Amino acid sequence: MPFGQVIVGPPGSGKTTYCWGAYQYLTAVGRKVAIVNLDPANDFIPYPCAVNVADLITLDDTMRELRLGPNGGIMFCLEYLLENIDWLIEKLEPLKDHYILFDFPGQVELFTHHSAVKQILEKLQELSYRLVAVHLVDAHYCTDPAKYISVLLLSLKTMIQLELPHVNVLSKIDLVESYGKLAFNLEFYTDVMDLSYLQQALDEDAFGSKYKKLNAALCDLIEDFSLVGFYTLCVEDKTSMTKLQQVIDKAGGFIFGGLTEGNESIMLSAMKSGYHEDVSDVQEKWIDRDD
Repeated sequence: MPFGQVIVGPPGSGKTTYCWGAYQYLTAVGRKVAIVNLDPANDFIPYPCAVNVADLITLDDTMRELRLGPNGGIMFCLEYLLENIDWLIEKLEPLKDHYILFDFPGQVELFTHHSAVKQILEKLQELSYRLVAVHLVDAHYCTDPAKYISVLLLSLKTMIQLELPHVNVLSKIDLVESYGKLAFNLEFYTDVMDLSYLQQALDEDAFGSKYKKLNAALCDLIEDFSLVGFYTLCVEDKTSMTKLQQVIDKAGGFIFGGLTEGNESIMLSAMKSGYHEDVSDVQEKWIDRDD
């Protein structure tokens, strides 16, 4: 039974960097890993790529031949991949004993309402792939109430659309305050606590104050679903990567699939770990540190 991660998130959230970091980490702990690039716009690939969608179709060719823009071109490329899913299945056949990292494009339309990616993932699940969606968003959005609300809505819609075990991640947590101070402790943003406090900040904003009823409705919508929460990640930090991989392994059931040679240490540690992340040490390490 193949296991894998579906790496999604808006542009600039660090998906490709995460794939390379996760590949190095998981390989170091003895796991057999392969990365599948499904982003036709990814011209620079820093990691060893086992399967590359560019061998099937490229964004440049699509834009030039069909006279499409970047977003429309990428959506066409994923639709074309869906129509030629046998190509992907054939490429994945030699990798059945690998743990797969699927690197997807950053266009959010693909994960909020467009159906191509969802159908591709359903095809893989029909082949017994056990997948976890790892949704990365840049942690610095927490410094702006309006951007944070938009990230919550994006995460919620992606969870509902993909219908996979889902792990939301605040990436680049070490740079979280590069664009401003957090109004609340980090736990407020990871646990998505009482949004009435955030609503107050939105209502006091010069722009947001015009839309108080909309602000209230959006906060109520997020709290009514009560699905969104975040884990944190600094790719360069081994402890941070270890904790996140433990969460992902539990979400996808990898640790319950039986011990396999080379994977004993990480699976045993993951089974002992708690599912809830205590972010107080993250707060102390990256936010409350002395400059």
